[in-house]
Parts: sequence; structure tokens; C-alpha cells
Amino acid sequence: MAPATFPSRIVCLTEEPTEILHLLGEAPRIVGISAWTCRPAGAREQAPIVSGFTGGNVKRIVELKPDLVIGFSDIQADLAAQLIRANLQVLITNQRSVAEILEVILLLGRIVSREGRAQELVEGYRARLEAVRAQGAALEKRPRVYFEEWPDPMISAIRWVSELIEVAGGQDIFSERSHGKLAKERFVSADEVLARTPDVIVASWCGKPVDKGSFAARAGWEQLPALREGRIHEIESALILQPGPAALTDGLDTLARLIAETARC
Repeated sequence: MAPATFPSRIVCLTEEPTEILHLLGEAPRIVGISAWTCRPAGAREQAPIVSGFTGGNVKRIVELKPDLVIGFSDIQADLAAQLIRANLQVLITNQRSVAEILEVILLLGRIVSREGRAQELVEGYRARLEAVRAQGAALEKRPRVYFEEWPDPMISAIRWVSELIEVAGGQDIFSERSHGKLAKERFVSADEVLARTPDVIVASWCGKPVDKGSFAARAGWEQLPALREGRIHEIESALILQPGPAALTDGLDTLARLIAETARC
């Protein structure tokens, strides 16, 4: 039987596989990255940028001669199809929950023969989640949270963000919509937000800064507890909207801090 072989030249079309491979100690395998890569520090200087949010430079990717290209979800379906037609090996993951993020870490660990290290990472994240959950459960109240991923149309929290809000001791006011895999399944209206009276608003507009002042301009929103008390906060999208380690660490920590601050008010 021939010995097992593992990919040695990997292109990461999104940020999270880059961070995972670095944490696995396998950064030298990465030969191409996304323009959105900012974690870990220095990753942008170690490999050429070959992709954006949805598209990429197919010619450049082919020139890098990767033996594996890793992308994310239907947003990169067209790019993945082009790369497949170029006879490249393509893996598209579609993690939408905390559990699925952990499964992807284990999957990439197996792919690069670092199962043990991947298991250590996952066990550490699980312990961290439980520790934050215990702190959240000890809060005197569970603040109602409106998480906004995009302002027009208004899009509420994707599943892993909704789950992290609950872990941190908050109540995602649109938790029932978070399981929708398509963005349109998480569309909400200004009137719906008004009706659910969030105590705090957390926004992370994918790809652009949050305009906090715009919330007060929305009809009737001045009556919301979140606006009356000035509780509108931004979380950098790289920390919470990437379905990888960042969301389970810095993203979760920020949510926990904001929710705890709201609970004390």
C-alpha cells in the first residue's frame, strides 16, 4: 500500500483556514491567501493575495500549483467551479454553527496530518466556551441583543454569532432566524426590532465601518432601550463574522464583555 500523502501547497480563499493552519503549525503549506486576511499577525506577508470576498484570480491561483484550495460556502461557488474546471482540488466548507466550526478545525487537522494538535485546539475552545457560558449564566439578567450584520437590507445574526450571544449570557432577539443559511432568511425590519425592544445593539457590517449615528435616524428607534442608554457597539467583522478561531476567542470575549456591561445597568 502506498504511503498517505498530504497537501503541501494550499490556497486559502478565506481567512479562517489560514488562521487554523497557522494554529496547527502548518503555515508553510499556505501559498495563497484572501485579501481579507488579518489574522494571525504577519500572515499577509507570508503568501500572495489571490482572492477577495467572492471572487479570485484564477490564473494566479493556477500558477501557484496548489494541491488543495480551501474556500467557504455558496458565496464562493462560482470561483470554486472555475477552479474545478481548471483541474484543481477544491474543498468548500459550509460551517454555520459553533459545532461546525470545531468540526472544520478537526477536518483540516486530518488533512494536514495534525489530528492531535487539532484535537487539542478543539478541546481548548470547548473549555473556553463552557467557562464563558458559566459566567453568562451568573449574570443577574439576560440582556436582549440585536446583532446587525448589514444595514440595508437589515440582516440579523448568523447562527454561530447567535449561539455565541447565548453562550455569553444574552438573548438574541432573532435567534429563530439564525439557522437560515441564506442571508435573505435573516432579513428583519425596523418595526420587528422595535417590537422586540433590544437592550443592546451590536453591529458588525461585513466589509465597512458601522455608522452608529444611523441607528438614531431610523423611525421610532429613539424609544429603544439600547438607544436611550447609548448601548450601540461595533465588533470588527474579522473578529466575529469569520467562522473560525477568531469568533471563538476575541469575538466571544467582546460579546461577553458587552453583554455583562449591559446586564449590570
